[in-house]
Amino acid sequence: MAEQPLSILVAGASGFIGTPLVRALRDAGHHVSTLVRREPHSPTEFRWAPGSRPLDPAVLDGADVVINLAGANIGKLPWTDSYKLEIERSRIDATDTLVEAMRHASTPPRLFLSGSASGVYGDRPSDVLQDDAAAGSGFLAEVCTAWEAAANQAPDGVRVVTLRTGIVIGQGGGALAPLIPLTKFGLGGRLGTGGQHWPWIALEDEVGAIVHLATAPGAAEVTGPVNLAGPEPAVADRITKRVAEDLHRPYVFRIPEFALKALLREAADEMLLSSQQMVPTKLLESGYTFRYTRAEDAVDAVF
Repeated sequence: MAEQPLSILVAGASGFIGTPLVRALRDAGHHVSTLVRREPHSPTEFRWAPGSRPLDPAVLDGADVVINLAGANIGKLPWTDSYKLEIERSRIDATDTLVEAMRHASTPPRLFLSGSASGVYGDRPSDVLQDDAAAGSGFLAEVCTAWEAAANQAPDGVRVVTLRTGIVIGQGGGALAPLIPLTKFGLGGRLGTGGQHWPWIALEDEVGAIVHLATAPGAAEVTGPVNLAGPEPAVADRITKRVAEDLHRPYVFRIPEFALKALLREAADEMLLSSQQMVPTKLLESGYTFRYTRAEDAVDAVF
């Protein structure tokens, strides 16, 4: 933890990751303000409308750290052309709005932690992906590349870290949300070959890693892309099978790739069948200690 409380502004504070993140930061003694799209309910909330109007730069004055997790849910299906545009624009507009406010703030933040995702790598089954690995191809890779580029337009003096988040395993949402009801109905099974690497991370470690990057002295020199993924790689079959075991349900089906693609189209390739063996080198070298080192333990914690 930092030696003294920090002033931290969070965008995307009401989401699956943002909600426990704000709680963890406040529990650690930091002063947290949030950006909301409705009427503010407290003095620590500030209304914004990214893509529609500028953010008052005064909102950023005095903030040590800005954390940007804003963006439409990629797990919402189907990916129609209009929703794909929303996935992209919600991320770019939010980031552009924050960066523009930084440019005009009298005291810009010293650190900007901005979202990205494992999708930046595309499908890379034969690669071990370090934090600075090049972007791949595909819709999510293009979105994440543009998202990171927008964050890197922050003014001089602002250290930028882009959070390449993997598949988050936790209660109330994330990767397991669509798997649990299917498994409860006895429809759990292998997705495609099951051998694709899923860059999993427990929600508790996702939050812990962001708090660490924002506040820990050991992370003060970290810059650029950071892989937020568990330290032990896991293939999809390990995760989906463990869900079935924890729910005491059968695990007998295999859903072939062609069926997933027929049902989910592009989203099947991008979210379920792509393989990304991410290594959290920067996070480990900066001194972060994972609570969950095995995917099975992260799944167990949900149940």
